[in-house]
Formats: sequence, structure tokens, C-alpha cells
Amino acid sequence: MNRLRPFSIRLAVLGLVLLLPACGFHLRNALTLPPDLGPVKVTARDRYSGLVQLLNRSLDSAGVQRASASSTDVATLRIESERWASTPLSIDAQGRAQEYTLRYAVVFSMVDANGDDIVPEQAVELARDYLSIPTQSIGTDSERDLLSNEMEREMSASILRRIDAVFRNPQERARE
Repeated sequence: MNRLRPFSIRLAVLGLVLLLPACGFHLRNALTLPPDLGPVKVTARDRYSGLVQLLNRSLDSAGVQRASASSTDVATLRIESERWASTPLSIDAQGRAQEYTLRYAVVFSMVDANGDDIVPEQAVELARDYLSIPTQSIGTDSERDLLSNEMEREMSASILRRIDAVFRNPQERARE
């Protein structure tokens, strides 16, 4: 009986390993931008926003040449608008909000050095729920800050995935 148990575990592990490729799982590839795109500049109304800093770091790690703030004739990733909103979801017996939805919306576009659209203007919106119990306010602000930082990272990744999709599917770009 003891000899069958390790064999059946190994067989189960082998079966799972063989089934993994069949489910369609694959690792996400790195950001793909064409080499002839040249340097890329990220612009926004608030150039010190967390999103702009995250996008710049992500472009650097992807090996994309970044342009300086004063450069001309560069591709530009424009953050047109960035909005945060928090709306109450539930209230307690005294009418105080206890649960909120935090929403983060960004409108962006990307143009090449000639000013032609690479990625047309589009919006991305994220929403997360969090608790804020009025009688237990310790940690509520830090929880919201952590949540907003996480949402900025998600937003940066989402924007870069959309840009990447345009360059991976040139047919989509030609139709626009």
C-alpha cells in the first residue's frame, strides 16, 4: 500500500503537468514596440503623477528608448485625463457609509513622431471595493492608499497591454 501512494501522487502530478498546456495557459510576453518607433515620451497634465512614473519605469524595463521632456520628433504617450472617485456602497444603521467603491479612470492616446495616431484615444476604468467602518478608523486611510497604488500599477499594465496589442496585430492598426 505504501508503494502505491507515491506512485499515484507522481502520476497525478504528471497528469496535471501534461494538462496545463492544453488549457491555453501561457506566460505573457514582454512589451513589443517596433524598433523604428524611436524614443517615446510620456506626457500628462501632472507630470509627477504616480501613473506617469510607473509608465516611464515600465517603458525603461521593456528596453524602450525614452525621450527627454524637451525632445521633439518623438512618439508620445499622452495621458489626457486621470480621475479618481469614491462612492459609498453600503451604510450602517446610523446612516454612515461603511463600504465604498474606488474608481480610477484614465483616457490616453499614443501618436508617432509625425503626429499620426498609433493608439487612438481610449478610456480605461478600474473599480475596487473596500471597507471603511466609521467606528474603526485605524488603518482605513492606509488601506485606501494601498488600494490606489495597486490600481495605478494595474492601470499602467493595462495601458501598456493595449499599446502592445496594437503592435502585435498590425491588421487592427491598418483598419483604423
